[in-house]
Amino acid sequence: MTKKTYAGIPEKYSRLDDAKVVLIPVPYDGTSTWQKGADKGPEAFLDASENMELFDIETRSEPYKKGVYLAPAITENSSPEKMVETVHKITKNYINQDKFVTIFGGEHSISIGTIRAFNECFENLTVLQIDAHADLRAEFHGSKCNHACAVYEASKTTNLIQVGIRSMDIEELDNMDENQVYFAHDMVNDDDWMNDAIGQMTPNVFITIDLDAFDPSILPSTGTPEPGGLLWYETLTFLKKVFKKKNVVGFDIVELCPNPEERSSDFAAAKLYYKMLAYKFKYNNKKNDEDDE
Repeated sequence: MTKKTYAGIPEKYSRLDDAKVVLIPVPYDGTSTWQKGADKGPEAFLDASENMELFDIETRSEPYKKGVYLAPAITENSSPEKMVETVHKITKNYINQDKFVTIFGGEHSISIGTIRAFNECFENLTVLQIDAHADLRAEFHGSKCNHACAVYEASKTTNLIQVGIRSMDIEELDNMDENQVYFAHDMVNDDDWMNDAIGQMTPNVFITIDLDAFDPSILPSTGTPEPGGLLWYETLTFLKKVFKKKNVVGFDIVELCPNPEERSSDFAAAKLYYKMLAYKFKYNNKKNDEDDE
């Protein structure tokens, strides 16, 4: 991946020493089982970000001015286990530098490493998984670091809340707390699901978003698109509520599988990332001075 700044922002906003945000690209696609291409996701996301307007209308803010350091991409791909270990180590290093750490994949197995790092750095952590798939297998295709196992470890070590789920294997029921799962078919007719989910969260929240959580009508370019997903504004409404009410300590976004003939998904991913930064610094800026906004 060629060296660039996030979204083409001026160099003065992209230096590690001054930046409040770190963005780690992880172009990994070692365990996906259907459409390949998630390793191209970070590059497509960054390209789309360079063509994005940087004034967020809703929050009347320019989040990039908080500083976003684009870290070197994690390219370890010798094995899923080694990749997870590397993601864990590098993510934890940036957290310990008091940065707001964000990660863009790559397929969902990278989140095993990111969640492990955040769980070691923040007490009583909630993991909010927004996803079409349960990803609760203990092992898949001979590895515990498969994309189908993305939140299995989190289910044992954190307060896991799953939103948008509409595809799973029967064996995953044994690893699932259905009281903290918001299935897509139930959410359609439940006006209270957002507040109910937030009510189950601890103060510190890490968000992992698999882009196949969105309905393919608005974001088709993922490795395993599933019908019946979340729409744009309901997702933003939910995220905004989470940022307002909880301390979001970081997030990752995964499973962009870019299609050269369909660039809108790349742009949606770019806008989602930037929106989450806008919400962080508008509503959830507990570590920064108000006059620095």
